[in-house]
Amino acid sequence: MTDVLWTIYLGILGAFAIGYLIKGGYKTHSAKLDFVISIITWIGLFGYVTSNELLTPLVWKFVFFGGLLWDLAYGLKKFNEDANEIPRAARPVVFGLTAIIMIGPLYYGLFLYAF
Repeated sequence: MTDVLWTIYLGILGAFAIGYLIKGGYKTHSAKLDFVISIITWIGLFGYVTSNELLTPLVWKFVFFGGLLWDLAYGLKKFNEDANEIPRAARPVVFGLTAIIMIGPLYYGLFLYAF
């Protein structure tokens, strides 16, 4: 059952990314880099879900920390650009909850895969 939920989660992430790609959302260099980093982290999560050793754990440790730092930095930058209607005082809470819900499981699985 757990593998099914992880597979559904991967499908949801992939559907959002492909929809954003089709819509033309990856226009800037940083957005394209974000897409590439996301694909790499999804490959790691796929390896965890399927119990396949795709690369060495050392590589996934670097991917885990690098991807997490990138997602938080890029996500915060993008969130601040797009969150004009959210009061400034509430933005950290909204960003934190959104990040935990959307990418928390990705990095939890990647952590388990790397360590």
